[in-house]
Amino acid sequence: MTADVVLMSDPRVTSVPVEECGEPLVDVRAYADGFLRVDAREAARQDTYMYLREPVAARLVQAEKQLPSGVHLLFLEGYRPPLLQRRYFEAYADTLRAAHPDWTADQVLTATSRYVSPPGVAPHSAGAAVDLTLVAEDGTELDLGTRVNATPEESAGACFTNAPVSSRARAHRDLLGGALGAAGLVNYPTEWWHWSYGDRYWARATGRPYALFGPRDLP
Repeated sequence: MTADVVLMSDPRVTSVPVEECGEPLVDVRAYADGFLRVDAREAARQDTYMYLREPVAARLVQAEKQLPSGVHLLFLEGYRPPLLQRRYFEAYADTLRAAHPDWTADQVLTATSRYVSPPGVAPHSAGAAVDLTLVAEDGTELDLGTRVNATPEESAGACFTNAPVSSRARAHRDLLGGALGAAGLVNYPTEWWHWSYGDRYWARATGRPYALFGPRDLP
């Protein structure tokens, strides 16, 4: 299923240069003044998940305004410290190595990159990516075919944005993608919930000569 998908580990992505523009990381809760719904499920693992580069946060506000009445974005995770990104990457790679002891290092890297970005190019660590879904007015998550962060193994590939899913889930994915795409974000096609702006993957997908944001540590 990855044959026609450009992964984060692809040289066409990793070779994109970064010209860091210095835009600050902002807390989307304060930046959007309560306009965006922010889920708390990442709070137990990190206290910086609600941060994004300011231009990314601004585009989420634009996307929220594109949605029909009674449907809202639910922000789940934005910024992820580089050290945490490395831990996620290595843990998932270890899981795949254990399940496929015959795989080469390149095969492990490719398969891992379907689900966790290599630390050096990870959009989350640049504050450029957000994981999100849709909710109804009462906060109930809409059906998008899988849970957020479902692995390719767990979901039998249904986590891929264009995978076959129910007509209801497809309509919701199209609604989410239409709003976010109109606001200038791009999707990582192995994860329907992952969207970014200003990172290497965005630059490659939009034909820009360089990325605006690279990985950084918060003070």
